[in-house]
Amino acid sequence: MSQSLIQKYNVAGPRYTSYPTVPYWDLESFSLEGWKASLQRAFQERNTTEGLSLYIHLPFCESLCTFCGCHKRITKRHEVESPYIKAVLKEWSLYLKLLGSKPVIKELHLGGGTPTFFSPEHLNDLISGILADAELAENYEFSFEGHPNNTTEAHLTTLYNLGFRRVSYGVQDYNLRIQKAINRVQPFENVKRATDLARKIGYTSVGHDIIFGLPFQTEADVIETINKTKALMPDRIAFYSYAHVPWIKGNGQRGFKTSDLPTPDAKRLQYETGKQYFEAAGYVEIGMDHFALKSDSLYKAMEQHTLHRNFMGYTASKTKAMIGLGVSSISDSWYGFAQNVKSNEEYYKLLTQDIIPVFKGHILITEDLIIRKHILNLMCNFETQWEDEALVFKELPEVLIKLKEFELDGLLQFESKKVIVTEKGKAFIRNICMAFDLLLQRTKPETQLFSMTI
Repeated sequence: MSQSLIQKYNVAGPRYTSYPTVPYWDLESFSLEGWKASLQRAFQERNTTEGLSLYIHLPFCESLCTFCGCHKRITKRHEVESPYIKAVLKEWSLYLKLLGSKPVIKELHLGGGTPTFFSPEHLNDLISGILADAELAENYEFSFEGHPNNTTEAHLTTLYNLGFRRVSYGVQDYNLRIQKAINRVQPFENVKRATDLARKIGYTSVGHDIIFGLPFQTEADVIETINKTKALMPDRIAFYSYAHVPWIKGNGQRGFKTSDLPTPDAKRLQYETGKQYFEAAGYVEIGMDHFALKSDSLYKAMEQHTLHRNFMGYTASKTKAMIGLGVSSISDSWYGFAQNVKSNEEYYKLLTQDIIPVFKGHILITEDLIIRKHILNLMCNFETQWEDEALVFKELPEVLIKLKEFELDGLLQFESKKVIVTEKGKAFIRNICMAFDLLLQRTKPETQLFSMTI
């Protein structure tokens, strides 16, 4: 990839797990009652035919990984587990009361933090409590994020017996110097043990998360990590670009100097090299940052054009409504977004008052819904169209002018009332989506809000 393109397009930009992106939510017109109404609308429209998704945020970690941008609370006191699970089940009970009839769960994901911080017994209490007043969709999918150092056979067996069939492990990089810099030391043997255990128990999809662009990381480090990964052949791989956002996460991302990070050119080379190695091993690129074997459900969803992207990332299970439970979780009704409070103490306090613990959100207007569809089309299928009148919007001519620049650089091509991202353009998909982002175009941020696109 030419350095001129990298220099031209390496700007700060959203990752588009939502549209509008969080910094552009209309907080003034948002209300808890408006959020509830939007969720009830989506639930009534799709519960029986589609079901809903649940994301449960388990925020506790025993140590701080300095690459992490997630909301977490560092503690070694495991007595925090039981009160937190009781609070999450209380929040779920408030949503059940709001929805009015038994929900059909299509997808459930445990994220964090470190979900395996919690004991198998407490995880059993949590999931059993969630499922007690719900039904399961025919092809439901339960998944969780496991830490290779502390995911035990008891964790895997307990969750398997509750219906979990997919687990992802955070690997990041196998170089010890890099692991020490990001405070995430875990030898290959631990990852192999956790991967082998999951397969022995019966998990049908095991994923590994790998990050490029980490401090001190070189192309050789990426190759070495991928070679070790190939020895285990996980079903899917998330190959993430490290997002350096210390202005958001504070000292948690200042365990190393900015000068220790690879240059944009070196970082892009790490990705291109990684992609070549993954594809040579039989993996197929899925959307942005993801690879999967052809036997995995993520690949099948891409082939069937049913791939979806939300706050959990790429998923094979599209539902109109997604409820986020736990501190900082974000919910999505398709018509609106709502984020929970980020303080455990405030979360507990609101729940004792029988208040759904939302503190901000956004209700989508018609324009938002149209732009959201275009960005989802691009992020999931690398193409979008406006032959359908429902996808036409007032500023479309101006957007098409912006897209012409990408066409001149060989990053996309036009076909009638359609635009298709080229193989070369996939690396710049965030930049292409930014051309559709009307809110970003209208109000350029005065300070950096997002990580760099390269």
